[in-house]
Amino acid sequence: MSQLTPLSSSSSTAVGPAAPRKPAPELRNAPADYTYDGSFEGLLTVLFRIYDRRSAPSSIQPEEAVQGGLFAQAVAVATDEALAARTWDGLLRFMPEPARARLYHVFLSEDAERELLIFRYADRAMRARRDISENYADATVRRCQRLAQQMFREKHRMEAFVRFEKAQDGLFHATIEPDFDVLPLIASHFTKRYADQRWLIFDKKRHYGLYYDLTRTEVVSFAAGEAATLRRGQLSATVLDEREPLFKILWQAYFDHVNIPERKNLKLHHRHMPRRYWKYLSEKQPRERRFEPIKNKRGPNQ
Repeated sequence: MSQLTPLSSSSSTAVGPAAPRKPAPELRNAPADYTYDGSFEGLLTVLFRIYDRRSAPSSIQPEEAVQGGLFAQAVAVATDEALAARTWDGLLRFMPEPARARLYHVFLSEDAERELLIFRYADRAMRARRDISENYADATVRRCQRLAQQMFREKHRMEAFVRFEKAQDGLFHATIEPDFDVLPLIASHFTKRYADQRWLIFDKKRHYGLYYDLTRTEVVSFAAGEAATLRRGQLSATVLDEREPLFKILWQAYFDHVNIPERKNLKLHHRHMPRRYWKYLSEKQPRERRFEPIKNKRGPNQ
């Protein structure tokens, strides 16, 4: 089962960059195209092999998306978790923990050039033998910082906008469709917040999910039929808890009553709650009951 955070067993004890070391070796050999299995550990293994071969990357691509040249033979790199851990730990010699974590966020962003961005950032840091995270004159640093900021915003939106539905077996289920692969980043939040209930968060776009069984949170995948059902974004009414429709009505009523029509600001509302999230929000679904003002509040003259 994949880890929710990259190589956390050794990185959790690090508190900052160690003393500087010799810069990375010169990449004097002819550039090469590299392929890997698409995992973060696989990419870290590629970084190790680049310096082992002394051959800079012309491209780094997941195996399933390889687009080789007419005459180039790609270098296939098998994932080695020991080498990946060594590389991950070694990065702390040239950058602080927040900068290293930013590289993982760039990977999760699924940017088309994420592999080369991570290589260029790491290579610049190793050759400078210091933290380069504030060198905004460098285009690579700016791009990594911008992607990390976008990931940060998406992470917090997912933590705020996830809406669970309760199934008959007691499982709380939610479907999301984020722009970036944020499931590994929100796992800790939901594990702590909903530690007393079983839940599943399914990423409709990436076809995998997080499942918490009251003991631990794991990455899970589904058979074709199950995934097709989950991708539709809704559980069948036959598997929902009989009280779930009431919970939905109460949730909608709450938002209706806290709304202040005189202070409506649609532009601000859309900025903080973009429309692309609305299809998974209970308060944005068609009302099954007409809104009525609260009747148990006394007026000023009563």
